[in-house]
Amino acid sequence: MHRAGFVNIIGNPNVGKSTLMNALVGERLSIITSKAQTTRKRVMGIVNGDDFQIVYTDTPGIVKPANKLHEQMLGFIGTALQDADLFLLVTEAGETLKNRHILDRIINSDTPVLLIINKIDLSNQQAIAEKIAYWQQEIPRAVVIPCSATERFNVDLIFDHILRLLPEHPAFFPKDELTDRSMRFFVSEIVREKILLYYQKEIPYSCEVAVESYEEKDGIDNISCLIFVERESQKAILIGHQGKAIKKLGTEARKDIEEFTDKRCFLSLHIKVLKDWRNSDRALKSFGYTLED
Repeated sequence: MHRAGFVNIIGNPNVGKSTLMNALVGERLSIITSKAQTTRKRVMGIVNGDDFQIVYTDTPGIVKPANKLHEQMLGFIGTALQDADLFLLVTEAGETLKNRHILDRIINSDTPVLLIINKIDLSNQQAIAEKIAYWQQEIPRAVVIPCSATERFNVDLIFDHILRLLPEHPAFFPKDELTDRSMRFFVSEIVREKILLYYQKEIPYSCEVAVESYEEKDGIDNISCLIFVERESQKAILIGHQGKAIKKLGTEARKDIEEFTDKRCFLSLHIKVLKDWRNSDRALKSFGYTLED
C-alpha cells in the first residue's frame, strides 16, 4: 500500500508555518523572519519514503487585504483550501484564527485537520490546556497537537499523524524531487529574506525580488537580481550611505545562496523603481502572483 497526498499548511501570519514545514521537510525551503507576511506565495516541499509521498504546501499568512498583492496572497490560501488532502492548521496559544470565513470553510469541509498549537515553549501549561479545549470544541474532528517547531518538540508526532491520515494513492511527483520551485525562486526568496531582516518599517513590504540572470559555470554561478521598490526614497534607503547597506545585503544573501546551492556564486544586486507595483495587475502577474503559480 502506498500513501500520497497534499498537506496544506494554513494559519495567521507569524505563527511558525514556515518553520514547521522546514522541520517536517528537513530542508530550509521557506524563508523565516519575525516579520508578518514573510511568505507571499505557496511553497511546496516533498518528502518521500518507499511507501509514501507527502506534498507539503506553505501558504501566506491570513491578512486583511490592503492592496492587490494581499488579495493574490489570499487567493493562494483559497486554492489551498480546495486541493488539500489534509489541513495543518497552525496556531499559537495566545491567538485564534483571524478570518472566520476561512475557519468556517475548514470546519465545513470533510478534509482531515491536524490543529497545531505552535510555540508552546513561549507559553505556559494553563494557556496551552485552555487552547486545546477551545480548538477541540471549535473543530471536534481535528487532532490537536501542541508543538514547538523551533525546538522540534512533537514534530515527529505530527509526521506520524500525517502518514496515518494520508489517502492511498500513487506518488504525484518523481521520488527524487524535493520541491516544485526553481533555483531562481529560492535565490529571490533568500534575497527578500535578507531585506526583511535588515530593513525596517515599510521597506521590506515594498520590495519584490526577481532574478534577472542565472548563469551556471564550473566552480561558480553568476547571478544578477533586480530589487523592485515603489519610490525613489526607498531605493536610497536600500542603497544606504556610500552603498554600505546594499553591500551588506548582497554579502549576507550570497552566503546563504552558496550554502543552499553548495556552490560558490557571484551575486550582483540592482534596484529599480516600479511605482505602486503592489496594486498593478501587470506587475503582479510578471512577479508570479497568479493562482496558476
